[in-house]
Amino acid sequence: MKTKFRALGAQGTSRRRVRTRLLAIGAVGAVLALGTAACGSSSGKSSAKPGAPSSFKTADQTGGTLTVWVDSTRLAAAQLYQKNNPSVKMNIVTYDGDANGSNYLQTKVNLFNRSGNGWPDVVFSTQNNETTWAVQAGFTAPLNKGLIPQATLDGWATGANTPCTVDGTIYCLRNDLSQTVLWYNDKLMKQWGYQVPATWEDYQALGQKVATEHPGYLVGSAGDSFAPEIYMWAGKCGANEVTGPKAVKVNTTSEACTKMATLLDTLTANKTMSTASVFSTDFQKNAADKVLMMPGPAWFGGAVFQSGLKTPAGQLGVAPMPQWAGDSSPSVGNVGGGTWLLSAHSKNLKAATDFLTWVTTSDDYQGKLAPGYPAYGAAAKTWLAAQSTSGYYANDPAPALTAAANQVWPGWGYTQYSQEAIWAATITPGVTAHKTIVSLLPAWQKAIENYAKAAGYQVGQ
Repeated sequence: MKTKFRALGAQGTSRRRVRTRLLAIGAVGAVLALGTAACGSSSGKSSAKPGAPSSFKTADQTGGTLTVWVDSTRLAAAQLYQKNNPSVKMNIVTYDGDANGSNYLQTKVNLFNRSGNGWPDVVFSTQNNETTWAVQAGFTAPLNKGLIPQATLDGWATGANTPCTVDGTIYCLRNDLSQTVLWYNDKLMKQWGYQVPATWEDYQALGQKVATEHPGYLVGSAGDSFAPEIYMWAGKCGANEVTGPKAVKVNTTSEACTKMATLLDTLTANKTMSTASVFSTDFQKNAADKVLMMPGPAWFGGAVFQSGLKTPAGQLGVAPMPQWAGDSSPSVGNVGGGTWLLSAHSKNLKAATDFLTWVTTSDDYQGKLAPGYPAYGAAAKTWLAAQSTSGYYANDPAPALTAAANQVWPGWGYTQYSQEAIWAATITPGVTAHKTIVSLLPAWQKAIENYAKAAGYQVGQ
């Protein structure tokens, strides 16, 4: 039986992380393309409340039916596990996966906590920030305290389980990554004699050259609410640094923030940086063949280029994210990645742990069927091998994506509030009114502080 790979990131399932719009992921013919639905809140250190437990008292292990909650995309994973393990009695429940910050899981757990029953054994969430409430609520079990061997946990990409870690204890496992890389049109680059930029300085210079030599063509887009996670995060802008339980440090006017904002302003002014959403009808209609370069997450290959812009096979190249000249510590941003949680209330921990381990590490699912870049390193190699031989890309996408998976800057924190919502409410309207991002940085700072305080965070600078 042949294994069928999805056109990763293409239309078919909910896009999860983006608050303001949904996009699906699914199969698009036989062509393989990269992508993963975006998800979660922000990224960096986790921020559970003080007193979060690092161990737990297990429930009476009576066994019985294994209840697993998944979104529609992960339903295939649960069904495959059931097929491979017919002796395990399973109750597979589909829910929204907390898509777009619905908080459905937290609401239900609060009800289960009050009634003393009803908790699922294992849950998939599209959000990266579930530990900010689930640990304190006593819902999620500590995985590195005897449930999962350290040798297995060491297999995840560097920093992948950071949003799952509270005071050294791992309370969930990352499903997929959405590390950023530089997508580019290999055909146009060669035709025009341009070099793919390795530094942000060269990136900006090329954008200025394109504005003069090929007006109308684009080197990027900053029109989506996740733009700060592509550019500001990769540029090490300290807008969202978690410094402790319910504590953040915000400094949006630092040199790092100002440099990246200046770059965006320069390229927006000369019209090589789009201010339209890459998912808008306008962008897909008018810019489909005008994209020379575009920084973006791993799932852009399928969701944006293959599915949205209909970029022909053989044109799309993948390169490392640009870095500031002289910076010896490469950094990239991240726009998504789901998590799996194991309930501390499970009466069937053996079966629950087996399923959790399989669904996050197995080649059968993560390596061969998962729509996004697997967070588990060995499965990622299998997944990337399929992309490399798909015939869709102008070069092998594996080297750039593999390197980026271990370069996500840890200074951008996972918090209960959404940086995307703040950017959309603060920066986007200002840019629409022809204000510069540099001029809006103080307003962005104030807005982040207000959101953080409203969510119960102590704010420092």
